[in-house]
Amino acid sequence: MPKNYNISVIKGDGIGVEIVDQAIKVLGAVGKKFDINFDYKEYLMGGCAIDATGNPLPQETIDGVLNSDACLFGAIGGPKWDNLDRELRPESGLLRFRKEMGVFANLRPATVYDELVDASSLKPEVIKGVDIMVVRELIGGIYFGEPKGKTETKGWNTMVYTVEEIERIAHVAFKLAMKRDKRVCSIDKANVLDVSQLWRDTTERIAKEYPEVELTHMYVDNCAMQLIANPRQFDVILTGNIFGDILSDEASMLSGSIGLLPSASTGLKTAVYEPIHGSAPDIAGLGIANPIATIASASMMLRYSLDEEDAADAIDAAIKKTMADGYRTGDLAAYDCKEQVNCTQMGDIIASNI
Repeated sequence: MPKNYNISVIKGDGIGVEIVDQAIKVLGAVGKKFDINFDYKEYLMGGCAIDATGNPLPQETIDGVLNSDACLFGAIGGPKWDNLDRELRPESGLLRFRKEMGVFANLRPATVYDELVDASSLKPEVIKGVDIMVVRELIGGIYFGEPKGKTETKGWNTMVYTVEEIERIAHVAFKLAMKRDKRVCSIDKANVLDVSQLWRDTTERIAKEYPEVELTHMYVDNCAMQLIANPRQFDVILTGNIFGDILSDEASMLSGSIGLLPSASTGLKTAVYEPIHGSAPDIAGLGIANPIATIASASMMLRYSLDEEDAADAIDAAIKKTMADGYRTGDLAAYDCKEQVNCTQMGDIIASNI
């Protein structure tokens, strides 16, 4: 008897359509292998939603995603919509989407493939074996804090965290660490920010519930340096919204290409899985985008929302085999490439390796 899952799909703008199609292709292959059936329903969000409805986030999309088992997401935005009022831009829809979904935990792995160790701007001996999970609080902090405002001569935003918000994201980090190397490094700026001191105090209290996990603390500026100097020292990095926004992008570049890395945004209601890169409107429609980050996001969906560990492992193994066999999209063609392929071909090869 096959297992059935309802998956909401938001392809979005730019290369979103191309890369999500490849992830669905690979999910089809893994579904056949493990007797899993995926029922997909597509929804609009971002620039395409603005063009169709005048709204970057239609209510139909909110309702559809909340009623699904998980959401597979592409990318949104582009210069076409940059001149709209801020509340009507695709990015405003994305912030509201995260809030409506209640996805408070952003999981951003940064993994270096052995075959691509030369793709990074850092020396191979620094990054070989790097396997980091950044856990970023996603719907609190300075991006959502009140009061906020702007006059002609002054602008202000407020960084706010409650104990409850810190507790729930800390539990996510510690539970992940229990499945990894059992180390959490919590990032803050407690030497100058009261909100960071609350973050540190709360994290230390939650750590007592996970005695097997080692908790350390690091100031955000030092962490930015240490990610470059010695990234292998990190296992799970736990941090707030704005610090996590910056550090997760920094960590992503350890791999050498932003086209390789997936992400998950999880909460109590649902979870959204998407590549960390944007819509890349400059290459949209050319068929040259790297779909691996989106395919890896589909693997995270299987692992964290659907509890299909074997299927997730199969996708991860298929990606690694494809890398080991020397297939590369254009962004990685300079690194141990035996055959350069386009977006569709990369999806075909990974699917065939399931």
